[in-house]
Amino acid sequence: MNIVSQAEWEEARLRLLVKEKELTRARDALAAERRRMPWVAIEKPYEFDGPSGTVNLLDLFEGRRQLIVYRAFFDPGVEGFPDHACKGCSLIADQVAHVAHLNARDTTLAFASRGTQPDITRLKARMGWTMPWYTITSDFDVDFGVGEWHGTNAFIREGDQVFRTYFVDARGDEAMGGTWSYLDITALGRQEEWEDSPEGYPQTPPYEWWNWHDAYEGAAPAGGCCSGS
Repeated sequence: MNIVSQAEWEEARLRLLVKEKELTRARDALAAERRRMPWVAIEKPYEFDGPSGTVNLLDLFEGRRQLIVYRAFFDPGVEGFPDHACKGCSLIADQVAHVAHLNARDTTLAFASRGTQPDITRLKARMGWTMPWYTITSDFDVDFGVGEWHGTNAFIREGDQVFRTYFVDARGDEAMGGTWSYLDITALGRQEEWEDSPEGYPQTPPYEWWNWHDAYEGAAPAGGCCSGS
């Protein structure tokens, strides 16, 4: 333990701040590269069980432009099932910010696992989680790299055609949960004017779109050349 004066502490903080700013700029540059990742078209049909019955991958978008799907392990055979999901997946679920902020950027977040809908409904009520959560009934988890481990896939749509745009797992999932961390893995990013994005991507001034999570209702989705039909 190193005890110093306030002036010495401030000097140490400013030295560290230089490195922290470098990390921030590097993170922004990496996110800009993600926005230039190629897309792969999803041709195979995938089905899920939802609160209202059978749905497909396109339905998970809920009409929005982008979709983020976290493969959680709330499955038969997982420790704690059916009272609990995997401890790590539960920790991530506890960190998820209010999804209204993602929705305001034309982005939907969903969780998916192989537990039944009655089990998922009971789990969400017990844990206080509100994100959409679907039951995988097809090969979605195996085909998208999350058959035996958690992971987060990002998708975008052009009309009814769905594309996979990004995937992160293992320790990369540690940063997930916040609005910014989710938007930074999407094809369109935060959609703010300061970002280095391809020409024509939807962008608005920072702060302009920010709102209380209960005041977004009726807000139009982000527009631009890449707006879905």
